[in-house]
Amino acid sequence: MHYIILSRRSAATASSAPGKMRIATTLSQPATTTTIYSASKTPQPQNNPNSISSQQELSLLSKLHYCKSVSQLKQIHAFIIKTPRSQTHHIYAKKLIYSLLQLNHFLSPPNDKNLNYAHSLVKQWDKPDVYAYNALIQRMSSTSMQSFHLYQEMLIKGIIPDTYTIPFVLKACSHSLALWEGQQIHAHCIKMFFMENVYVNNTLMRLYAVCGMLDVVEKLFEQGPVRDLVSWTTLIQAYLKMGFPIDAVSAFFRMCQANLRPDNMILVVVLSACSKLGDLSLGRKIHEYMVHLKVNVDSDVFLGNALVDMYLKCGEAGFARHMFDKMPVKNVVSWNSMISGLAQQGQFKEALDVFRRMQKVGLKPDDVTLVAVLNSCANLGMLDLGKWVHAYIDKSHLRADGFIGNALVDMYAKSGSIDQAFRVFQAMKLRDVYSYTAMIVGLAMHGEVESALSIFSEMPRTGIKPDEVTFVGVLSACSHAGLVKEGRRYFEDMSKVYNLEPQAEHYGCMVDLLGRAGLISEAQEFIQNMPIAPDAFVWGALLGACKMHAKVEVGESVMEKLLEVEPRKDGAYTLMSNMYSSANRWRDALKWRKAMKERNIKKTPGCSSIEVDGLVHEFRKGEKAHPKVKELYKLLEAMNGHLRNYGNLVHSNGLC
Repeated sequence: MHYIILSRRSAATASSAPGKMRIATTLSQPATTTTIYSASKTPQPQNNPNSISSQQELSLLSKLHYCKSVSQLKQIHAFIIKTPRSQTHHIYAKKLIYSLLQLNHFLSPPNDKNLNYAHSLVKQWDKPDVYAYNALIQRMSSTSMQSFHLYQEMLIKGIIPDTYTIPFVLKACSHSLALWEGQQIHAHCIKMFFMENVYVNNTLMRLYAVCGMLDVVEKLFEQGPVRDLVSWTTLIQAYLKMGFPIDAVSAFFRMCQANLRPDNMILVVVLSACSKLGDLSLGRKIHEYMVHLKVNVDSDVFLGNALVDMYLKCGEAGFARHMFDKMPVKNVVSWNSMISGLAQQGQFKEALDVFRRMQKVGLKPDDVTLVAVLNSCANLGMLDLGKWVHAYIDKSHLRADGFIGNALVDMYAKSGSIDQAFRVFQAMKLRDVYSYTAMIVGLAMHGEVESALSIFSEMPRTGIKPDEVTFVGVLSACSHAGLVKEGRRYFEDMSKVYNLEPQAEHYGCMVDLLGRAGLISEAQEFIQNMPIAPDAFVWGALLGACKMHAKVEVGESVMEKLLEVEPRKDGAYTLMSNMYSSANRWRDALKWRKAMKERNIKKTPGCSSIEVDGLVHEFRKGEKAHPKVKELYKLLEAMNGHLRNYGNLVHSNGLC
């Protein structure tokens, strides 16, 4: 059907023509109103001059079908209101609602005004049906609980819902975590015998899964009429969400035994379960099963991301990098998986290399990327790159709160810039327990004990409860400052005030505190009264105290205990050998050196690092692999020469 668009000047002429429909619509030109006319054949005049013919009704329905904007729909709605009611009015109403909802479907996010307009049409409709309500409930199910209220409205009007109504109402309940309303729908489903419908059962499982009611999910699954792929996926996701990855994998194998072919979504969930378990063997079996099914990993970036993440968290960084490099399409999650995974494996330099590659391809980092990069900078002492990330955060107008703010505080503290760390901490508007812990631990590392304990005292006033890591920082601060009395009080407050059970790390900190203060006997008694078995950290702290205070005999007995829990670590052997050397017991010192050699235990060489022009250079004892090693040794010899000359000058002048 063709339309003739006339200007305002010809509107008077056109309106006088019989049988032609006038609809005002505004074009892009300001102050110019146009009129759309049907170019179809003029129908015969009716007895009622205001009524319309059947041919015009068909034309009107066609216009509703091809409507391109909400404003046009409203004009047609106005025309229908002015037209005398006929038997086809309910058709217009239904078509108006469907057209409006169809237009709103393409808006992101959906326009609430349009949805409310559609709702008003349904309410004004004399005889609304279940299909109109279903269409409206479907459109509203992802935005709010209005779907539930529409469901109530249906029941009040005596409209019986069907199995298409229920899933969308339950979807709205899931989005809003509305368990109480969902349980009402569940009861209604039982009453109306809807539980035999697999879609209803699956959406009920989903509701209870997101609300954390795993026992109900399992019961619905077992009692379900049919178990399709969605049923299994919901069950497996519920197990994983509630922290039962073994059950998630077990359910996956049961699904495979039921001869159901998994889709890519369920494979992503199972690979995530393997990641949480850290089970490389299991992860490889799942990967092999995918190869057996001829799953095209290259076509699904989410599946590729899950594989990379699984191999990284299972300690197979090399194969994870291989999978990552093979991926034809990488999104920001792909890069984040690689950067975060390498950082978690302690491969900080490699993580930053991947970040630089990400920058070269022009992909914008997100919060997860920046946190992983800051974590790597903190562990490498790369202050310059950390400052660049901080500047990028400010330039991008990102809030330095939450994870980003905590990562910045940690980075500055570990990179030696404790003042800048404190400035970031003070500027944070939203602080959590991790913010306070990072600041307390950082201040403790820098010997700022009073400041660390002062910040700790602020936590109760802000309503933030310290956790176990916070107390490690507090006890370490007390240990370095020799605050025995305060350390004992904080240790007791853990259980009495904050209801936290001390772990091995806290006992180790207390042993270190007592040992540094020279209270060796008290430290031994403290270990004997521990409710848990002392680990290497506890015995190592006592051995270090024995060396500090030359308690060789006690050190010998501590060494025996330490070798029982950690026989292959080089630190204890080195410490014991140095203790004997300090006591001039050279034969005993040599005995421990020989024991290391016989047991093939190599001493970890000392390592220092320096950042120059954004690159970190590491140097180990006896370093010869650095490309500029000759120049470095020449510089060291020159520095030694200057120091010797200065020493000779001081002695010759009688200043020493």
